[in-house]
Amino acid sequence: MLSLTLLQIHSKILKKQINNILIWTSAILLIVLIMTPGLWVVITAFRPQVDIMAKPAVWIPRNLSFNQFETMLFGGSEGSMGRSKVPVLSYLRNSLIISLVSTSIAVFIGTLGGYAFARHNFKGKNTYFFLVMLTRAIPGISLSLPIFILFSKIGIIDTHLGIIIVFVALNVPFTIWLTDGFFRQIPRAMSEVAMTDGCTRLQAFWHIELPLSKSGIASAGIFAFLISWNEFAIVSNLARSTDSKTLTVGLMDFTSQFTINWPGMCALAVFIIIPALILTFMVQKHLVSGLTFGGVKG
Repeated sequence: MLSLTLLQIHSKILKKQINNILIWTSAILLIVLIMTPGLWVVITAFRPQVDIMAKPAVWIPRNLSFNQFETMLFGGSEGSMGRSKVPVLSYLRNSLIISLVSTSIAVFIGTLGGYAFARHNFKGKNTYFFLVMLTRAIPGISLSLPIFILFSKIGIIDTHLGIIIVFVALNVPFTIWLTDGFFRQIPRAMSEVAMTDGCTRLQAFWHIELPLSKSGIASAGIFAFLISWNEFAIVSNLARSTDSKTLTVGLMDFTSQFTINWPGMCALAVFIIIPALILTFMVQKHLVSGLTFGGVKG
């Protein structure tokens, strides 16, 4: 009887170990599968054209080359179409202006909206919140044609202003949803005590609730910036010239009817990925801070 019990325990332990091995193996394979395209882009950015076109494929570069980055940043990049140059620095300027301005406006509006939904009761509150969130269910690309026609008529097509308006409209609902959740974590008693001591509603918001919700606001801002920074489909329909094209749209300048400048395109892709990676690590820090923030209750 004792030996049978030990055998059952051993069988359960062995089964658990096998399940853990299968789970970890599946997770590792999934991570490798997801990361393979990105790794290919990064590796290709440092490979000479000979290695890229080689058959069979050369995954590990035999010679690292930084020529693509040097010509892209300092000497311009030769596109696939003749001797035309790709104005990467102009695209970088456009991306920074559009992303930073649209993110700032979206965070400002979204923070006020999130605070209003979290702290105030008004008629139709749930309905309005549902309608705001419903706008996120509409694919942005499906609105490209109506937006293009409207902006063409009012004269803001192919401008920073037009693209910023679109990004603000895209990011405000998400920002409201995120900041609303963080404001709800702040005990109402804290602002009520402050107002009892003589603070106005605005002073309580500015000095107490806003500082406590900075993790949520920072997270919302980072997500909004990443959405604006990485968007391609909508911007490709609204930006037609060097004065308004962003880095993501600039990737298409490395293509022509019959050829693709893979080293240049991948180098620019790496240039686009770097800020996203940096901000992703920042997101982790702020999200952890925000999720543990509820411990201040009491």
